[in-house]
Amino acid sequence: MGHPGNQRVVGLAPIVVGEVWENTVARERGRWLELPWQNPEGRAVGELTALPGARVVGEHRHPAMVERFTVLSGELTVRLDGVTSVLREGATSEVLPGHWHDWWNASDQDAVARVEVLPGERFMHAVETLFGLSRLGYTDDKGMPGFLQQVMMGREFSDMVQFRKPAPVLQKLLFAVLGAVATPLGYRGTYPELSRSVDAPRPPLPS
Repeated sequence: MGHPGNQRVVGLAPIVVGEVWENTVARERGRWLELPWQNPEGRAVGELTALPGARVVGEHRHPAMVERFTVLSGELTVRLDGVTSVLREGATSEVLPGHWHDWWNASDQDAVARVEVLPGERFMHAVETLFGLSRLGYTDDKGMPGFLQQVMMGREFSDMVQFRKPAPVLQKLLFAVLGAVATPLGYRGTYPELSRSVDAPRPPLPS
């Protein structure tokens, strides 16, 4: 599948409230309602639209991040610590650090949910990278990057997200061994053109 280039990008546009990020392959669309560098808690808030068949990239946990879903319309199926439930309009699911979870839209209608993430900056960068790889054609028809790219992203964002499979011990080994293979080939955990959340100018906070 390849990867984007690693050249420095100038003139990256600032991310603004109301901006929409879309992953047409994974059937997801997000609109940012609050940016983490605009509040003292570092919270990111977005409105997620998951089309029928949409699902997150795999069962995972966050070492130090709280994630909260509140369904605004439609329904989401959530698996939290092995227990599967269906969230309908008005229902909320809170995922605390270290808890395994997964979600998908098993219905035939769009699901819309308010998603709050704390802290949110690293989360935004991971989403930006995955959505960007999909937009540029570097993922498969399910929205997954190639294996070497998955390894590099897993290593880059291991402080923020850890996937259940393969086992964590094996993941560390893969990151070390395959990372040494992927790096000379130009693979990175993320790329300059997919790093607006880090490198783009940020408007000053209100006084």
